Amino acid sequence: MREPQWRREGEEPDYRFSLANERTFLAWIRTALALLAGGILLDQFSTKLAPHVVVVCLAIALSLLAALLCAMAYLRWRANEIAMRHTRKLPGTMAIPLISICILGVAAAIALLLLRQ
Repeated sequence: MREPQWRREGEEPDYRFSLANERTFLAWIRTALALLAGGILLDQFSTKLAPHVVVVCLAIALSLLAALLCAMAYLRWRANEIAMRHTRKLPGTMAIPLISICILGVAAAIALLLLRQ
């Protein structure tokens, strides 16, 4: 695989920082996998929650959130690597408030479905 242009710019960061950045990326990927698993679980095993169309919408929302989180994890990892190469401040991310708000919404919707039973 060809090395991207941004990896040839700036100075090579301390490997410990690059490895820490990679561990953070992998943690975001694990979170995305857990969201995807939750969406599949909700769709396949929620026989008592109704209306079923709402359950399917929640499962789709969790799956889409997982996909979005994967993309955001890569973009964050890349932005951090570029910042470290140029000794700049690490950039912020919208992933944390986004995932918090989305999970809050899904959890509230599931709680309402459970209370309706």
